[in-house]
Amino acid sequence: MTVVLGIETSCDETGAGLVAEGHLLSDALSSSMDEHARFGGVVPEIAARAHLQAMLPVVRTALERASLEPGDVGAVAVTAGPGLSTAVQVGLAAGKALAFGLGVPLYGVHHLAGHAAADVLEHGPLPQRSVALVVSGGHTSLLLLGDLARDRVVHLGDTADDAAGEAFDKVARILGLPYPGGPSIDRAARDGDPRAIAFPRPLTRPSDPPYGFSFSGLKTAVARWVEHHGGPGGDGVAVADVAASFQEAVADTVTRKAVAACRDHGVDTLLVVGGVAANSRVRALAEERCAAAGIELRVPPMRLCTDNGAMIAAVGDALVRAGAPASPLGLGADPSAPLTGALLTGPWG
Repeated sequence: MTVVLGIETSCDETGAGLVAEGHLLSDALSSSMDEHARFGGVVPEIAARAHLQAMLPVVRTALERASLEPGDVGAVAVTAGPGLSTAVQVGLAAGKALAFGLGVPLYGVHHLAGHAAADVLEHGPLPQRSVALVVSGGHTSLLLLGDLARDRVVHLGDTADDAAGEAFDKVARILGLPYPGGPSIDRAARDGDPRAIAFPRPLTRPSDPPYGFSFSGLKTAVARWVEHHGGPGGDGVAVADVAASFQEAVADTVTRKAVAACRDHGVDTLLVVGGVAANSRVRALAEERCAAAGIELRVPPMRLCTDNGAMIAAVGDALVRAGAPASPLGLGADPSAPLTGALLTGPWG
Protein backbone atom coordinates (compact mmCIF):
# COMPACT_ATOMS: atom_id res chain seq x y z
CA MET A 1 0.00 0.00 0.00
CA THR A 2 1.40 3.38 -1.05
CA VAL A 3 0.54 6.41 1.06
CA VAL A 4 0.27 9.50 -1.16
CA LEU A 5 0.79 12.98 0.24
CA GLY A 6 -1.14 15.64 -1.69
CA ILE A 7 -0.31 19.36 -1.65
CA GLU A 8 -2.63 22.10 -2.93
CA THR A 9 -1.72 25.81 -3.20
CA SER A 10 -3.47 27.05 -6.34
CA CYS A 11 -5.24 29.98 -4.66
CA ASP A 12 -5.64 31.01 -1.02
CA GLU A 13 -5.87 27.63 0.71
CA THR A 14 -2.80 25.67 1.77
CA GLY A 15 -3.90 22.04 1.83
CA ALA A 16 -2.25 18.72 2.61
CA GLY A 17 -3.92 15.33 2.47
CA LEU A 18 -2.95 11.67 2.79
CA VAL A 19 -4.68 9.00 0.70
CA ALA A 20 -4.01 5.28 0.25
CA GLU A 21 -5.96 2.82 -1.91
CA GLY A 22 -8.79 5.28 -2.43
CA HIS A 23 -9.23 6.02 1.28
CA LEU A 24 -8.66 9.39 2.91
CA LEU A 25 -6.37 8.95 5.91
CA SER A 26 -6.28 12.60 6.98
CA ASP A 27 -6.07 16.14 5.74
CA ALA A 28 -5.28 19.62 7.01
CA LEU A 29 -6.03 23.09 5.67
CA SER A 30 -4.95 26.66 6.28
CA SER A 31 -6.71 29.56 4.60
CA SER A 32 -5.49 33.12 4.07
CA MET A 33 -9.01 34.27 3.15
CA ASP A 34 -9.22 36.79 6.00
CA GLU A 35 -6.07 38.52 4.73
CA HIS A 36 -7.72 39.10 1.34
CA ALA A 37 -11.14 40.19 2.60
CA ARG A 38 -10.35 43.92 2.76
CA PHE A 39 -9.30 43.83 -0.91
CA GLY A 40 -12.50 42.07 -2.02
CA GLY A 41 -10.55 39.28 -3.71
CA VAL A 42 -7.38 37.21 -3.59
CA VAL A 43 -4.07 39.10 -3.80
CA PRO A 44 -1.51 36.69 -5.32
CA GLU A 45 1.54 37.87 -3.38
CA ILE A 46 -0.31 37.75 -0.06
CA ALA A 47 -1.47 34.23 -0.89
CA ALA A 48 2.06 33.12 -1.80
CA ARG A 49 3.53 34.41 1.48
CA ALA A 50 0.75 32.72 3.43
CA HIS A 51 1.51 29.42 1.66
CA LEU A 52 5.16 29.71 2.64
CA GLN A 53 4.25 30.20 6.29
CA ALA A 54 1.60 27.48 6.41
CA MET A 55 3.20 24.73 4.32
CA LEU A 56 5.22 22.80 6.88
CA PRO A 57 2.67 23.15 9.73
CA VAL A 58 -0.13 21.90 7.44
CA VAL A 59 1.88 18.88 6.23
CA ARG A 60 2.94 18.11 9.81
CA THR A 61 -0.67 18.30 11.00
CA ALA A 62 -1.91 15.96 8.27
CA LEU A 63 0.77 13.41 9.20
CA GLU A 64 -0.03 13.67 12.90
CA ARG A 65 -3.75 13.20 12.30
CA ALA A 66 -3.02 10.01 10.39
CA SER A 67 -0.49 8.85 13.02
CA LEU A 68 2.16 8.67 10.29
CA GLU A 69 5.78 9.74 9.99
CA PRO A 70 7.31 11.40 6.91
CA GLY A 71 9.04 8.13 6.09
CA ASP A 72 5.65 6.45 5.66
CA VAL A 73 4.90 8.59 2.58
CA GLY A 74 5.44 6.64 -0.64
CA ALA A 75 4.63 9.34 -3.22
CA VAL A 76 3.97 13.08 -3.39
CA ALA A 77 1.29 14.65 -5.58
CA VAL A 78 1.14 18.42 -5.98
CA THR A 79 -0.90 20.91 -7.96
CA ALA A 80 1.30 22.07 -10.85
CA GLY A 81 -1.45 24.20 -12.43
CA PRO A 82 -3.64 25.98 -13.14
CA GLY A 83 -3.83 28.67 -10.49
CA LEU A 84 -2.14 31.84 -9.29
CA SER A 85 1.43 31.67 -10.57
CA THR A 86 3.28 32.50 -7.35
CA ALA A 87 0.93 30.37 -5.26
CA VAL A 88 1.34 27.30 -7.47
CA GLN A 89 5.12 27.74 -7.45
CA VAL A 90 5.24 27.62 -3.64
CA GLY A 91 3.37 24.34 -3.49
CA LEU A 92 5.29 22.80 -6.38
CA ALA A 93 8.63 23.72 -4.79
CA ALA A 94 7.52 22.17 -1.51
CA GLY A 95 6.33 19.03 -3.28
CA LYS A 96 9.64 18.66 -5.12
CA ALA A 97 11.63 19.14 -1.93
CA LEU A 98 9.59 16.55 -0.06
CA ALA A 99 9.74 14.04 -2.89
CA PHE A 100 13.49 14.48 -3.28
CA GLY A 101 14.16 14.39 0.46
CA LEU A 102 12.04 11.29 1.00
CA GLY A 103 13.29 9.56 -2.14
CA VAL A 104 9.79 9.01 -3.52
CA PRO A 105 8.16 9.80 -6.89
CA LEU A 106 6.60 13.17 -7.62
CA TYR A 107 3.32 13.61 -9.53
CA GLY A 108 2.49 17.07 -10.84
CA VAL A 109 -1.28 17.04 -11.28
CA HIS A 110 -3.99 19.25 -12.71
CA HIS A 111 -6.06 21.19 -10.21
CA LEU A 112 -9.39 20.47 -11.91
CA ALA A 113 -8.69 16.74 -11.96
CA GLY A 114 -8.35 17.08 -8.20
CA HIS A 115 -11.85 18.47 -7.87
CA ALA A 116 -13.24 15.48 -9.76
CA ALA A 117 -11.16 13.06 -7.70
CA ALA A 118 -12.47 14.54 -4.45
CA ASP A 119 -15.76 12.76 -5.02
CA VAL A 120 -14.00 9.37 -5.13
CA LEU A 121 -13.03 9.82 -1.49
CA GLU A 122 -16.71 10.01 -0.52
CA HIS A 123 -18.55 7.83 -3.04
CA GLY A 124 -15.93 5.39 -4.34
CA PRO A 125 -14.61 4.83 -7.87
CA LEU A 126 -16.11 6.74 -10.77
CA PRO A 127 -18.11 4.86 -13.40
CA GLN A 128 -16.54 4.19 -16.80
CA ARG A 129 -18.02 7.43 -18.13
CA SER A 130 -19.33 10.49 -16.35
CA VAL A 131 -19.83 14.21 -16.85
CA ALA A 132 -18.29 16.64 -14.37
CA LEU A 133 -19.59 20.16 -13.81
CA VAL A 134 -16.72 22.10 -12.25
CA VAL A 135 -17.95 25.34 -10.70
CA SER A 136 -15.48 27.35 -8.65
CA GLY A 137 -13.97 30.78 -8.20
CA GLY A 138 -11.63 30.36 -11.14
CA HIS A 139 -13.32 27.76 -13.33
CA THR A 140 -16.68 26.83 -14.79
CA SER A 141 -16.36 23.82 -17.07
CA LEU A 142 -18.20 20.77 -18.32
CA LEU A 143 -15.93 17.74 -18.70
CA LEU A 144 -16.49 14.27 -20.12
CA LEU A 145 -14.56 11.82 -17.94
CA GLY A 146 -13.43 8.25 -18.23
CA ASP A 147 -10.75 6.77 -15.99
CA LEU A 148 -9.14 9.82 -14.39
CA ALA A 149 -5.70 8.20 -14.25
CA ARG A 150 -5.65 6.63 -17.72
CA ASP A 151 -8.02 8.43 -20.08
CA ARG A 152 -7.89 11.83 -21.66
CA VAL A 153 -10.35 14.41 -20.37
CA VAL A 154 -12.69 15.89 -22.97
CA HIS A 155 -13.66 19.54 -22.52
CA LEU A 156 -17.27 19.98 -23.52
CA GLY A 157 -17.41 23.64 -22.59
CA ASP A 158 -15.87 26.38 -20.46
CA THR A 159 -16.69 29.90 -19.40
CA ALA A 160 -15.85 32.62 -21.88
CA ASP A 161 -15.24 35.21 -19.16
CA ASP A 162 -16.02 35.23 -15.43
CA ALA A 163 -16.24 31.93 -13.60
CA ALA A 164 -19.38 31.34 -11.53
CA GLY A 165 -17.58 31.86 -8.23
CA GLU A 166 -15.99 35.06 -9.52
CA ALA A 167 -19.46 36.35 -10.43
CA PHE A 168 -20.68 35.55 -6.91
CA ASP A 169 -17.81 37.62 -5.46
CA LYS A 170 -18.50 40.57 -7.76
CA VAL A 171 -22.25 40.57 -7.17
CA ALA A 172 -21.69 40.38 -3.43
CA ARG A 173 -19.51 43.47 -3.69
CA ILE A 174 -22.26 45.26 -5.66
CA LEU A 175 -24.75 44.41 -2.91
CA GLY A 176 -22.40 45.41 -0.09
CA LEU A 177 -22.11 41.83 1.17
CA PRO A 178 -18.84 40.55 2.65
CA TYR A 179 -16.16 38.54 0.86
CA PRO A 180 -16.18 35.70 -0.07
CA GLY A 181 -19.34 36.27 -2.07
CA GLY A 182 -20.56 32.70 -2.43
CA PRO A 183 -21.49 32.06 1.21
CA SER A 184 -22.70 35.67 1.65
CA ILE A 185 -25.13 35.47 -1.26
CA ASP A 186 -26.29 32.00 -0.24
CA ARG A 187 -27.14 33.30 3.23
CA ALA A 188 -28.86 36.45 1.94
CA ALA A 189 -30.86 34.48 -0.62
CA ARG A 190 -32.57 32.41 2.08
CA ASP A 191 -34.85 35.36 2.83
CA GLY A 192 -35.39 36.35 -0.80
CA ASP A 193 -37.67 35.44 -3.69
CA PRO A 194 -35.75 33.79 -6.57
CA ARG A 195 -38.52 34.88 -8.97
CA ALA A 196 -38.49 38.53 -7.90
CA ILE A 197 -36.19 39.68 -10.73
CA ALA A 198 -35.90 38.04 -14.15
CA PHE A 199 -32.13 38.14 -14.58
CA PRO A 200 -30.85 36.64 -17.88
CA ARG A 201 -29.72 33.03 -18.31
CA PRO A 202 -26.48 33.46 -20.28
CA LEU A 203 -25.83 31.40 -23.43
CA THR A 204 -29.08 29.45 -23.29
CA ARG A 205 -30.49 30.37 -26.71
CA PRO A 206 -30.61 27.58 -29.34
CA SER A 207 -27.91 29.35 -31.36
CA ASP A 208 -25.50 29.57 -28.38
CA PRO A 209 -22.74 27.04 -27.61
CA PRO A 210 -24.66 24.25 -25.84
CA TYR A 211 -22.05 23.70 -23.11
CA GLY A 212 -20.49 27.16 -22.93
CA PHE A 213 -20.82 29.57 -20.01
CA SER A 214 -20.62 33.33 -19.56
CA PHE A 215 -21.31 35.23 -16.36
CA SER A 216 -19.93 38.70 -17.07
CA GLY A 217 -23.20 39.87 -18.63
CA LEU A 218 -25.24 38.48 -15.75
CA LYS A 219 -23.05 40.35 -13.28
CA THR A 220 -23.53 43.53 -15.33
CA ALA A 221 -27.31 42.99 -15.39
CA VAL A 222 -27.31 42.85 -11.59
CA ALA A 223 -25.17 45.99 -11.36
CA ARG A 224 -27.49 47.92 -13.70
CA TRP A 225 -30.58 46.75 -11.85
CA VAL A 226 -29.14 47.84 -8.50
CA GLU A 227 -28.02 51.20 -9.92
CA HIS A 228 -31.46 51.81 -11.46
CA HIS A 229 -33.11 51.16 -8.10
CA GLY A 230 -31.01 53.54 -6.04
CA GLY A 231 -27.65 51.82 -5.74
CA PRO A 232 -26.36 49.64 -2.87
CA GLY A 233 -28.37 50.44 0.23
CA GLY A 234 -31.03 52.24 -1.79
CA ASP A 235 -34.65 52.08 -0.71
CA GLY A 236 -35.60 50.23 -3.88
CA VAL A 237 -33.03 47.46 -3.46
CA ALA A 238 -34.16 44.36 -1.58
CA VAL A 239 -30.79 42.65 -1.14
CA ALA A 240 -32.32 39.26 -0.36
CA ASP A 241 -34.43 39.29 -3.54
CA VAL A 242 -31.49 40.37 -5.71
CA ALA A 243 -29.28 37.69 -4.16
CA ALA A 244 -31.91 34.98 -4.58
CA SER A 245 -32.68 35.98 -8.18
CA PHE A 246 -29.01 36.10 -9.15
CA GLN A 247 -28.30 32.79 -7.45
CA GLU A 248 -31.26 31.22 -9.25
CA ALA A 249 -29.96 32.44 -12.61
CA VAL A 250 -26.56 30.82 -12.00
CA ALA A 251 -27.98 27.58 -10.64
CA ASP A 252 -30.52 27.32 -13.45
CA THR A 253 -27.89 27.88 -16.14
CA VAL A 254 -25.20 25.50 -14.88
CA THR A 255 -27.51 22.63 -13.94
CA ARG A 256 -29.53 22.90 -17.16
CA LYS A 257 -26.38 22.61 -19.28
CA ALA A 258 -24.91 19.84 -17.12
CA VAL A 259 -28.01 17.64 -17.42
CA ALA A 260 -28.13 18.33 -21.17
CA ALA A 261 -24.50 17.24 -21.50
CA CYS A 262 -25.29 13.95 -19.73
CA ARG A 263 -28.30 13.34 -21.95
CA ASP A 264 -26.49 14.24 -25.18
CA HIS A 265 -23.54 11.96 -24.44
CA GLY A 266 -25.48 9.01 -23.06
CA VAL A 267 -24.01 9.40 -19.57
CA ASP A 268 -26.01 8.56 -16.44
CA THR A 269 -23.68 10.01 -13.77
CA LEU A 270 -23.10 13.71 -13.09
CA LEU A 271 -20.43 15.05 -10.73
CA VAL A 272 -20.87 18.58 -9.42
CA VAL A 273 -17.58 19.73 -7.90
CA GLY A 274 -15.69 22.88 -6.96
CA GLY A 275 -16.37 25.62 -4.43
CA VAL A 276 -19.72 26.68 -5.94
CA ALA A 277 -20.91 23.07 -5.53
CA ALA A 278 -21.30 24.03 -1.88
CA ASN A 279 -24.05 26.50 -2.85
CA SER A 280 -27.39 25.29 -1.50
CA ARG A 281 -29.44 26.19 -4.57
CA VAL A 282 -26.96 24.67 -7.04
CA ARG A 283 -27.05 21.43 -5.06
CA ALA A 284 -30.83 21.39 -4.69
CA LEU A 285 -31.58 22.16 -8.35
CA ALA A 286 -28.99 19.64 -9.56
CA GLU A 287 -30.61 17.00 -7.36
CA GLU A 288 -34.08 17.87 -8.66
CA ARG A 289 -33.12 17.84 -12.32
CA CYS A 290 -30.99 14.70 -12.10
CA ALA A 291 -33.80 12.83 -10.36
CA ALA A 292 -36.21 13.86 -13.11
CA ALA A 293 -33.77 12.77 -15.83
CA GLY A 294 -32.77 9.47 -14.21
CA ILE A 295 -29.19 10.62 -13.69
CA GLU A 296 -27.13 9.70 -10.63
CA LEU A 297 -25.84 12.87 -8.95
CA ARG A 298 -22.55 12.77 -7.07
CA VAL A 299 -21.49 15.80 -5.01
CA PRO A 300 -18.60 15.67 -2.51
CA PRO A 301 -19.21 16.76 1.07
CA MET A 302 -18.96 20.52 1.45
CA ARG A 303 -15.50 20.47 3.01
CA LEU A 304 -14.13 18.67 -0.06
CA CYS A 305 -15.81 21.04 -2.54
CA THR A 306 -13.41 23.90 -1.89
CA ASP A 307 -9.67 23.59 -2.59
CA ASN A 308 -7.95 21.03 -0.34
CA GLY A 309 -4.98 18.69 -0.24
CA ALA A 310 -7.08 15.54 -0.02
CA MET A 311 -8.32 15.94 -3.59
CA ILE A 312 -4.76 16.23 -4.92
CA ALA A 313 -3.70 13.18 -2.92
CA ALA A 314 -6.68 11.33 -4.44
CA VAL A 315 -5.40 12.09 -7.96
CA GLY A 316 -1.91 10.97 -6.98
CA ASP A 317 -3.30 7.77 -5.49
CA ALA A 318 -5.14 6.99 -8.74
CA LEU A 319 -1.99 7.66 -10.78
CA VAL A 320 0.15 5.46 -8.54
CA ARG A 321 -2.30 2.57 -8.76
CA ALA A 322 -2.51 2.98 -12.54
CA GLY A 323 1.28 2.77 -12.88
CA ALA A 324 1.55 6.27 -14.34
CA PRO A 325 5.08 7.63 -14.86
CA ALA A 326 6.33 10.06 -12.25
CA SER A 327 6.96 13.70 -13.11
CA PRO A 328 10.52 14.98 -13.43
CA LEU A 329 11.87 17.13 -10.62
CA GLY A 330 12.41 19.80 -13.26
CA LEU A 331 8.65 20.13 -13.79
CA GLY A 332 7.60 23.77 -14.00
CA ALA A 333 4.43 25.39 -12.76
CA ASP A 334 1.82 26.05 -15.46
CA PRO A 335 -0.66 28.68 -14.18
CA SER A 336 -2.90 28.30 -17.24
CA ALA A 337 -2.51 24.56 -17.84
CA PRO A 338 -5.20 23.11 -20.11
CA LEU A 339 -6.89 19.99 -18.79
CA THR A 340 -6.25 17.01 -21.05
CA GLY A 341 -5.45 14.55 -18.29
CA ALA A 342 -4.78 14.31 -14.58
CA LEU A 343 -1.00 14.30 -15.01
CA LEU A 344 0.66 17.41 -16.43
CA THR A 345 3.56 15.40 -17.90
CA GLY A 346 3.82 11.97 -19.47
CA PRO A 347 1.59 10.10 -21.91
CA TRP A 348 -1.62 10.99 -20.08
CA GLY A 349 -0.78 14.64 -19.46
